[in-house]
Amino acid sequence: MFYYIKGALTALNPDFAVIDANGVGYMLYVSLATHEKLAPLYGKQAQLYTYLNVREDAMELFGFYTEEERECFIKLLSVSGVGPKAAMAILSLYTPQSLAGLVANGDAKAISRANGVGLKTAQKVIIELKGKLDLTEGAAAAGPVPSALADAADTLAVMGYSKAESAEALRGINADQPLENIIKDALRKLNRLG
Repeated sequence: MFYYIKGALTALNPDFAVIDANGVGYMLYVSLATHEKLAPLYGKQAQLYTYLNVREDAMELFGFYTEEERECFIKLLSVSGVGPKAAMAILSLYTPQSLAGLVANGDAKAISRANGVGLKTAQKVIIELKGKLDLTEGAAAAGPVPSALADAADTLAVMGYSKAESAEALRGINADQPLENIIKDALRKLNRLG
């Protein structure tokens, strides 16, 4: 129905964003990866590629910063037992490239780290998507490349912080730096919040 929505980013939470397009506020569910890319655009123009999920009792709009993430989401939905929430949980932990690497290497344990995704579902993802995910930027050769933000969130969880606290602390932190620096930055923010 909608391919993308472009407008002012008027609200941003860890799991959804609101884009005002010509006076209509569209609420779109987003992955943590898309959330991180939107954070610097708060109050400015933003564009999200969309997927409309129609159920008997609801219509949900999902937003993606890149077309590649949107296509990966659609492929995840084609796996039996994977719904929109599980697909978003997977994309919150892994980029499409790193997910392709995990699928190529058969790493069900890593995929099952996503919230609400069990080991059996992760194995289905591997079986049903093997050879169907585009491997770009050397993902196949590099193997699984877990998101630095996901690793930092896991470390914060071990330290006793909730998922909400971790998501808030990691919001806006540059993921292209060593894991130790990401954790230090998050802990600084948590100490200021607490």
